[in-house]
Amino acid sequence: MTVVRIPVAGSAGSDPYDVLVGRQLMGAIGELVGPAHRVAVIHPAALAPLGETVRADLAAQGFEAIAVEVPDAEEAKTAEAAARCWSALGRAGFTRSDVIVGVGGGATTDVAGFVAASWLRGVRWIAVPTTVLGMVDAAVGGKTGINTAEGKNLVGAFHPPAGVLCDLAALDSLPVHDYVSGLAEIIKAGFIADPVILDLIEADPEAARSPEGKHTAELIERAIRVKADVVSEDLKESGRREILNYGHTLAHAIERNEGYRLRHGEAVSVGLVFAAELGRATGRLDQATADRHRTVLRSVGLPVTYRGDQWPRLLATMRLDKKARGDLLRFVVLDGLARPAVLAGPDPALLHTVYAGGCASTAASPASRTGSSPAASTGSAARKAER
Repeated sequence: MTVVRIPVAGSAGSDPYDVLVGRQLMGAIGELVGPAHRVAVIHPAALAPLGETVRADLAAQGFEAIAVEVPDAEEAKTAEAAARCWSALGRAGFTRSDVIVGVGGGATTDVAGFVAASWLRGVRWIAVPTTVLGMVDAAVGGKTGINTAEGKNLVGAFHPPAGVLCDLAALDSLPVHDYVSGLAEIIKAGFIADPVILDLIEADPEAARSPEGKHTAELIERAIRVKADVVSEDLKESGRREILNYGHTLAHAIERNEGYRLRHGEAVSVGLVFAAELGRATGRLDQATADRHRTVLRSVGLPVTYRGDQWPRLLATMRLDKKARGDLLRFVVLDGLARPAVLAGPDPALLHTVYAGGCASTAASPASRTGSSPAASTGSAARKAER
């Protein structure tokens, strides 16, 4: 398979970098690392064998390489896990000319990037995402961070990687529910910028659910290009980048409510439906496009509802979201297909009405009418997302 290079332009003082997409690319990590003496490979426990393989390969290329293990999935995104990484770097004598490599799902690349941003006030790092979500969202754009008891990604830094390597072969062994979860971010990209994504999924939803689908590479490349285009223009979310938060205000509240045991993409799926219904209710989005959200998401097996009895807690959490401005809630909505905009300060009563009418379920956890199994019942499902 041909290696595709997707450029991400430098902005706000950051250097440009490339996102490499292809198969059997792991051997190219050393090329992305470039001139360095020491390399730290940060990986989740579930990917210990892969982390060691990458470390050994870098060592064979002449780097002084160490492997640093972090917990699986969102459990890695804590101050305690970051502190353990800092300790490992200190013991290894890491300097500003050395490099961190984050290998794993979106949670791993988030914490690896944050460790890189904070160690000696910033060292170079390489993202090697191994999930759909990591490839199309978390590893691209330079947002790094960890969670706190108060909310998701409230502590972090903008610190773009020096390169991103997306080896599609890593997706072949990904459990189906984890693979499908990542489709939510791809579908989001379709609604905010590239409707061809939606056309490809609608043409064959079952194929879209598999890494062996005929459009897999194109779907991932298109989603990456959407994000690369946006972050190239606006690194620090001072303007256009805010559109990437479509569906995420409610999604982050759901994730926190579930103790981060729920797959991110499942929460985003519900958030997308909520954002679409909010756009429709305010007269900004046509009914057909709003309905299309629910149809496309259901077609690949993503949930479209969440517990109706949790609204008060969700609203309270959204008020603490990093996208809020003071007491003003902000939601990305659509004025039409691929026409994102911001809705600031909507009436809380309207939000409740939209949620109750379009997203609320009586189930104990998220449930799709197409039969997608909930992930909130156990932490093991979330941990699998790192594979």
